[in-house]
Amino acid sequence: MTTSKTISFHLNGKPITIEVGNHINAVELLNQFQLKGARESCAQGLCGACTILVDELAVSGCLTPAVMLDGKSVKTVESLSGINEKLHPIQEAFIDQGAFQCGFCTPGFVMMTKHLLDLIPNPSDEEIRDFFAGNLCRCGTYPEIIAAVHQAAQSLSHSS
Repeated sequence: MTTSKTISFHLNGKPITIEVGNHINAVELLNQFQLKGARESCAQGLCGACTILVDELAVSGCLTPAVMLDGKSVKTVESLSGINEKLHPIQEAFIDQGAFQCGFCTPGFVMMTKHLLDLIPNPSDEEIRDFFAGNLCRCGTYPEIIAAVHQAAQSLSHSS
């Protein structure tokens, strides 16, 4: 027997009220809104492809029951470009540095970078590697990802 609950939360700044089944995770819920950036890959919270921000904290969307979003603020990679659709400095840095190949993991790395730079505005290589311990890139673009984080940090420090 499947049960459901009505939840209310903010999704990329917009208020949402929806009935969700207790068996639905956050990624499945986001797919209902045509938000495809958070991708379920391992379904075990080990790869980071499904990273979203819940109340500004990076979480694995595959492990987060949708009902747990009730009363929260949820941000996906789609939220970063904003109203004017201009790329966020983190997105620009990933492009500039070629920090992707297949792109499957990129939204998760971008959201984790957002969380990292919110906490540590100018991280060292070691801090970046430690922070990304739960994100996997099968194409191996780690040096480019680290360079992208440094570029984004520099861009964001100049825009503040």
